[in-house]
Amino acid sequence: MGEGEEIHVAEDERVNISLKDLSKKLEEFAKARDWEKYHSPRNLLLAMVGEVGELSEIFQWRGEVDKGLPNWEESDKEHLGEELSDVLLYLIRLADICGIDLGDAASKKIVKNAIKYPPKPKLPF
Repeated sequence: MGEGEEIHVAEDERVNISLKDLSKKLEEFAKARDWEKYHSPRNLLLAMVGEVGELSEIFQWRGEVDKGLPNWEESDKEHLGEELSDVLLYLIRLADICGIDLGDAASKKIVKNAIKYPPKPKLPF
């Protein structure tokens, strides 16, 4: 990709893109810019922590917010989406560089959590 070149993604691809697809796009993005030499696990983790800080700033002085963010401006929601995406993309890249299949690891973790934290039994009345 050249300077100023946009990445065009089909609408339904955005909705259905997999972690593996994102990982491949991130790898290609880094290779095209010769950034791979900077993508050590430590550097990626620190960059992700910085993005988590930026994400935290969005909520810092708002107090509790309602699900769906009904009182937020669209521009605030867009900014939130960008910061959430930054965290996700660094997490995916970090997992890839460490040789972790994030989708598989997350699926296994959900199973472990279901065993560790079983649902409360429903009362018969």
